Amino acid sequence: MKTLANHTLIYDNECPMCNIYSKGFIKSGMLDESGREAFTELSLKNRNLLDFNRAKNEIALVDHTKNKVFYGLDSLLLIIGNSFPILEKIARIKPLYWFFKKLYSFVSYNRKQIIPSSKDSSAEACVPDFNLKYRLFYITFVVIFSSYILSVFTNKSGFNLNQNFWWEFVICLCQILWQTLFLKSYLKDKIWNYLGNLMTVSLIGTLLLLPALFLNINPVSSIIYFGFVVFVMFLEHIRRCEVLKLNFLPTIFWMIFRMTVLVILIYLNY
Repeated sequence: MKTLANHTLIYDNECPMCNIYSKGFIKSGMLDESGREAFTELSLKNRNLLDFNRAKNEIALVDHTKNKVFYGLDSLLLIIGNSFPILEKIARIKPLYWFFKKLYSFVSYNRKQIIPSSKDSSAEACVPDFNLKYRLFYITFVVIFSSYILSVFTNKSGFNLNQNFWWEFVICLCQILWQTLFLKSYLKDKIWNYLGNLMTVSLIGTLLLLPALFLNINPVSSIIYFGFVVFVMFLEHIRRCEVLKLNFLPTIFWMIFRMTVLVILIYLNY
């Protein structure tokens, strides 16, 4: 790999994704050993060069030769393009560049809902601004993806519930509305943060169901596996509420909704 010298990547050290790929740049030789710096441990020189608020939303790359800072997708393309110029040229083709830039923003603005940290509430934390558009995109993506996988799983498992995509879609939306209705006054300004984390819990459960779609398992095994997935989601919901400094109230309402849906489904099908 060709090393991009005299550059420092300012990464969010509380974000596992950022930590992994920034360390990967170092290990692969695309950046030198001192080529990254944690956002919470900024040197005075780099702090003076940065647009501090923008660096929370888009990972920053400092060019020490020109005292210039690149942000977001441009930072990553500059590092990758130094070793793979063709890939950078392809990524900078207008339609592709637009798509990758939107994808980067989609992940960046929701990264604290994908993987939250207990230190996100500190003043120096690298927490992105709230962006309603990208939060709604994230919620919509999870609802559609989860609804599809759940409908396939229930039909393949032999539960005899006769559920299709739209039925699962309505259940997912009702879950969001239920939690919002009963918890809005309690959550207050944390409502969108909580809903983002709620969607990640659903996404984790959906991803855990994927292997079962490719295995030929009987209805009893499907019920056991589904119960295991729900239990994992339950534990993850509790963990995320603790990270957000919330009590058990959101989890209690989450359980009440799930049990209510289960009772309704059993009643309608039997």
